[in-house]
Amino acid sequence: MSGCIKVLKFGGTSLEDGPAFDRAAQIVRANKGAPLVVIGSAMSGVTDTLLTSFQEAAKFQPTRSIPSIEECLEGHLQVARNLGAIALAKMQVLVTEARREIFELLGIAATNGVATRRIQDAIASYGEQLSANLLAMTLEQYGMLASYVDARRCILTDDHHGSASPLLDEVSRRTRAQLNPLLEKTQIPVLGGFFGSTLEGATTTLGRGSSDYTATLVGAALGACEIQIWTDVEGVQTADPSLVKATRTVPQLSYGEAAQLARLGARVMHPKMIGAVIAQEIPIRIRNSRTPEQSGTVIRASSEPGKGTIKAIAHRTNLTRIEVTAAPALVANGFLAAIREVFTRYKGHMDLVARSKVSMTFAYAEDEMLPSIVEDLKMLGSVDIERQRAIIGCVGDGLQNGPTIRGLLRAVDPLLDWQSTSSNSLSAIVDAECVRSLVSRVHLEVFESD
Repeated sequence: MSGCIKVLKFGGTSLEDGPAFDRAAQIVRANKGAPLVVIGSAMSGVTDTLLTSFQEAAKFQPTRSIPSIEECLEGHLQVARNLGAIALAKMQVLVTEARREIFELLGIAATNGVATRRIQDAIASYGEQLSANLLAMTLEQYGMLASYVDARRCILTDDHHGSASPLLDEVSRRTRAQLNPLLEKTQIPVLGGFFGSTLEGATTTLGRGSSDYTATLVGAALGACEIQIWTDVEGVQTADPSLVKATRTVPQLSYGEAAQLARLGARVMHPKMIGAVIAQEIPIRIRNSRTPEQSGTVIRASSEPGKGTIKAIAHRTNLTRIEVTAAPALVANGFLAAIREVFTRYKGHMDLVARSKVSMTFAYAEDEMLPSIVEDLKMLGSVDIERQRAIIGCVGDGLQNGPTIRGLLRAVDPLLDWQSTSSNSLSAIVDAECVRSLVSRVHLEVFESD
C-alpha cells in the first residue's frame, strides 16, 4: 500500500437518491491515487422512519409503519435498478433479508410493549447497512474495486445502547485488521457509519448524526492523512443557513473552534468527531457533494490568523436552563464535581454557561431524565429551572481577548448576558422563540455590517 490514506464520508442528503449516489462515486473516483476508505450514512429520512417504526411497535402498533418502511426499502431498489441486473439482484436479496429482520424485531418490541434500546439500535442500523452496500455497488459500477465491510467488525463499543462509546483500543486494532488487507489490494472498503457492536456482538449506535464520528475513528485508527465529510452545504457556515440567508463559508477552523461549534449545535459536525483526530493532527475537510469544485472548510490544529474575532455563530434549542446555588458545605468543596457526578450517573450531557463562587448555570437537553436529575441536584443546593430555552454561541479563538466583541454584542441586545466558559466562545441562554431574530441580528452586526 502506497500513499497516505483518505477517509471520505457521505451524509444522508449526499446519498438521497440515484443521482446523489452517482455524485458520490464521481467524488471518490476523483480522489483515486491515494488509498481510500468510504463511510456512508443512511439514505435521507430512512433512520427517522426506522426509529418511528420502533416507537409505534412499542405502543403495540407494529404494522402501522409498514408502508413507510416499504417505501424506504423500495428507494434502495430504485437506485439499484440504475446499476444493472447484477446489482439489482444483490440488492433484492439484501432488502428481503432486512425486511424480514426488521419486522421480526418490531414484533418482539410489540410483545408486551418490550421497548428496549438494544432492539432500537438493531432496527436503526439497517439504514446504514443498506446504504453502504448500495454505495459499494455504485463504486463498482464506476469501475472501482470496492468491498462492503460490516462496521460492527471495526467499531467496538460499550453496551450503552442509543449513545454507545467506542472502545478505542479495540476500534484501532480491529479497524486495521479488517481494512488494511483490503487497502493493500487497492480495494476501497465501504462501511456504514453510526453503528457498531459490543464485544458480545450486540448491535449498538453511537448517537444521531454520528457517521462523522465513525469517519474520524476510522481515520485515526488507520493514521489517515485527511478526512473528508461530504454534506449538503458549503462547509461550516457563519450561522445556520435556515435562519440567515447571507451566511458565508468559514474557510478554516482550529480543532478547538470546531469542537466548540459542534458542542453548541452546528449541524454539519458531530460533537465527538474532533477528539478522535487531535493527537495525530489529521485535517478534516467539510465540503458540499453538490458543488465539489468548492473547497469548503478545513479543520486543523490551528486556523488562519484572526485571533479575538468571531468565526461563526451556532445555536441549540429544546433546552432547559438549570441554575444550582450551592449549599454552604459545598461552596469550597467540589461543587462543580458534584454536579458533574449527577449528570454522569444519568449519562446526561450538560453545557456549562455561567459560574460564580456559589452558583452554576447550565443548559440541558429536555428529555425523560430531567425530573430525576433535578431531584438529585436539589441534594446539592437550591435549583431553579426554566424550560423552552436555547443557547446562542459565538465562537473564535482568543475571543476573550477581543475587547470590542462584548461591546458589539451588547449593541445587538443590551439585556443579553453573554458568558464565557472557554477562551474561544461567548454564549447566552435565551428564550427559544427569540433564536431566529437574535441569530440574524448578531450575524448582521458581525458579518454584514461595514
